[in-house]
Amino acid sequence: MAFDSFGAFLAMGGHGPYVWACYAMFFLLMGVVIWWSLRQRRVVIAQQHRRAAPMPSADERPAASFTRIESSQD
Repeated sequence: MAFDSFGAFLAMGGHGPYVWACYAMFFLLMGVVIWWSLRQRRVVIAQQHRRAAPMPSADERPAASFTRIESSQD
């Protein structure tokens, strides 16, 4: 489809506002999805780094403690 001018291209025979609004919404939402994905990726990587932290040596670890649980035989 050929247009006479750039203004005619933007107007698209009266349908321009709807078409350009759809394009704007698409790119806005894609930007949000990309931003959210990158943010979540950083959070997961940070969690994995915290989990992979070196364990304290046996001398530094507290001794195991056990608690007896009393269950009723009613």
